Amino acid sequence: MSYQLIKRCSVVAGFAILLSGCSVFSSSDAPQVGERSEQCRRNPGSCMYNGKYEPGERAYAEREAARLNRESLERLRRRAG
Repeated sequence: MSYQLIKRCSVVAGFAILLSGCSVFSSSDAPQVGERSEQCRRNPGSCMYNGKYEPGERAYAEREAARLNRESLERLRRRAG
């Protein structure tokens, strides 16, 4: 084996080890996406942000929510008829 091939394999193996290590340290106590979504459906207030916003962040969040609501409405209208 050439030195470059060994070096490449070592880099790939190191990267794989790094990625697997990251998954070990991820929080298993945090609710998964589906669980969080279900929790928000049952109690919408638990998913609301009540802290301070950065300058312009609140306006952006409201515009983005309005845009997403319009897109959802359009999808519903297309499906309905």
